[in-house]
Amino acid sequence: MRRELLLAATFATVFAAGARAQAPSDSRFVAAMAREHAHDAPVASAATLPAPQQQVRTQMVVYDTVNGKPVQGFMAWPARGGRGMPAVVMIHEWWGLNDNMKQMAQRLAGEGYRVLAVDMYQGQVATTPQEAATYMREVTSNTGRGVANLRSAAEFLRQRQRASKVGVVGWCFGGAWSLQSALIMPEEIDAAVMYYGRVVTDRERLSALDAPLLGHFGSADPTIPVADVRQMESTLKELGKTVEVHVYEGAAHAFANPSGQAYNAAAADQAWTRTTAWFAQHLRTPSN
Repeated sequence: MRRELLLAATFATVFAAGARAQAPSDSRFVAAMAREHAHDAPVASAATLPAPQQQVRTQMVVYDTVNGKPVQGFMAWPARGGRGMPAVVMIHEWWGLNDNMKQMAQRLAGEGYRVLAVDMYQGQVATTPQEAATYMREVTSNTGRGVANLRSAAEFLRQRQRASKVGVVGWCFGGAWSLQSALIMPEEIDAAVMYYGRVVTDRERLSALDAPLLGHFGSADPTIPVADVRQMESTLKELGKTVEVHVYEGAAHAFANPSGQAYNAAAADQAWTRTTAWFAQHLRTPSN
């Protein structure tokens, strides 16, 4: 509990200066997601269909503890790879750590990474938009716990798995947390990829970014205004940060999600190719 309180205080200190400048508020953003997914379902999208590029192994692992209860994530890694390889923290979309996210973890592991798909919902997996909104609201109302969860995941990969470098990737809800992870833990995250998560435009908050950031957004996404995306991009470039942002013409929100019915194959395939290239550039070394 003491650790959670300290992390919550850290989160508040880092973001207090720019919190009022961000729109929409957390509650409004959850409501926007609920409207966007109102008629959606957590069915597997085509993103989960490609087989990994090489054989992978999988295991459920305990990487955190909350109120004395273990938090489990899904880990996937190349069958011929050991500890010490580059790793990625994968953050689920608003449905939770379901089988579709586990498939995505295996797909990315096939590219040569140890992937830890985290559980931000503490064992809960949504099957309806109403459940997803409830679980997402619980996390956004307790940001300190969310920060602690992701910090534990990064530490698990660095310390227990001896990862050479650690990246982070997430979709929608997870895309927002991917960016926040890179801002909160600049010393622990070496590369970040966000898929249409809530952006940050406040200059002071963005100045904390150290990891190279790749962003994927849809031009037809009403929840993430393109103007805000471009403002974040331009501010980061003014600050001298390494950033690459792509807006996919005609793509809606959740166009590359592992779950859901908004999948856009052309945009999703291009985004995935760019994602794997980004991690290869910023996480891999000649020896791994």
